[in-house]
Amino acid sequence: MNRYLLAIDQGTTSSRAIVFDARGVRVSTGQQEFRQHYPADGWVEHDPEEIWASTLAVCREAIAKAGITAADIAGIGITNQRETTVVWERATGKPLYNAIVWQDRRTADECQQLRAGGHEAMVKQKTGLLLDPYFSATKIAWILDNVPGARARAERGELAFGTIDTFLLWRLTGGASHLTDATNASRTLLFDIHAQQWDPELLALLRVPAAVLPQVRDCASDFGLTRAEWFGGQVPVLGMAGDQQAALIGQSCFEPGMVKSTYGTGCFMVMNTGDKVVSSQNRLLSTVGYRLGGKTTYALEGSIFVAGAAVQWLRDGLQLIRSASETEALARATGDAGGVYLVPAFTGLGAPYWDPRARGAIFGLTRDTGIGQIVTAGLQSVCYQTADLMAAMEADGAQKPRALRVDGGMVVNSWLVQFLADILGVEVDRPVVTETTALGAAYLAGLSAGLFASPAAIAGLWQCERQFLPEMPAGRRDQLYRGWLDAVRRVRVDG
Repeated sequence: MNRYLLAIDQGTTSSRAIVFDARGVRVSTGQQEFRQHYPADGWVEHDPEEIWASTLAVCREAIAKAGITAADIAGIGITNQRETTVVWERATGKPLYNAIVWQDRRTADECQQLRAGGHEAMVKQKTGLLLDPYFSATKIAWILDNVPGARARAERGELAFGTIDTFLLWRLTGGASHLTDATNASRTLLFDIHAQQWDPELLALLRVPAAVLPQVRDCASDFGLTRAEWFGGQVPVLGMAGDQQAALIGQSCFEPGMVKSTYGTGCFMVMNTGDKVVSSQNRLLSTVGYRLGGKTTYALEGSIFVAGAAVQWLRDGLQLIRSASETEALARATGDAGGVYLVPAFTGLGAPYWDPRARGAIFGLTRDTGIGQIVTAGLQSVCYQTADLMAAMEADGAQKPRALRVDGGMVVNSWLVQFLADILGVEVDRPVVTETTALGAAYLAGLSAGLFASPAAIAGLWQCERQFLPEMPAGRRDQLYRGWLDAVRRVRVDG
């Protein structure tokens, strides 16, 4: 019997593969970091071939560690860094240009021109998104405009576009499947989330030929078979979702009002809004939470561009620490940032500010400031940004959640999670499995394969490892947060 599920979690800084058993318990893991490319100010790129090679390697590693074969795997689930854009040749599978990463700001001027032209209201109504370089459409147009001959080739149907899920699926199936799912499609600026289809008016406005687009399917669906050469036998790909939606599923947030927040390279807070599209008045995003059995569940999302990436910068850029694991002990020993605020606007500010021209800064430095205060301020910045998102959700009429479910690599740091509970003033729940993005992808494949009967069956598997209750006095919380808002005000350029 095929008793295992393989989750591919292709992230912004690393590729990971995890083998889960039929109860959603992790069996083995493979992971590889890959290079980040910064060819100009605000530009961020990845090498698609390196993404593919690292993904294949970690899948093989996880399968080998689990001591299983392709025949033991019921299905593969793919989850991915969203919005990151690849355009490749249909005939060869060769990328035309590096992957343009979701953090990339090169199309900020084009987005500003579109806003000035009065187009944002229509775009927001159809897609739930804002006109921002974060999303895929202007990245596609940039590649077609800047690679010689690309636009004409795209019009002739010679090129294919995909977010990373689609690119990996193409490679895994040897070009047999050019598909995506509704969650990834909803992050392109080209997909009408109400009609659940690519929109001709958006395609025309953003200058993207329909011929490059993949077909859109439910999150739990038949996406094709892998080539036998990759894993020693064909394996069906049965699940697909963008990383934050996969985490929503992995956290079993299946009821309206449930909220999860994921702390990886960036931070993403997502609230299930059921069958209703909630249109934010506070610059949050309306998006597809998941689509199962043809039924769409929507979500409200706040996106922070830099969370774990701030710790990576402290490690690699400033070389204040040797590894991320040092930050918890350092923050505990320091106790307080001493009035220091780090605003990690390295690629602009995301929700609720949406200021692509903002840049990072550290405020409040004195002669007493040391490594401990700067590192502590870096951790606190993640929590302050989460407070920005929760305040925006409440301003949009959402109830403050009874508890926030958290996941991602950063939440192994208990000092950070406690400070998060303190600055939000709500209970924060950390699950037994913190890699819920990969778990959500595995659950989707398991639904397709029949290993799980329903989302309700998946919800019954969720377990809390630790609850963090707020301990900070309200006056101190308000004082710290006011200092953060002042620091943000000082780095903003747009608005």
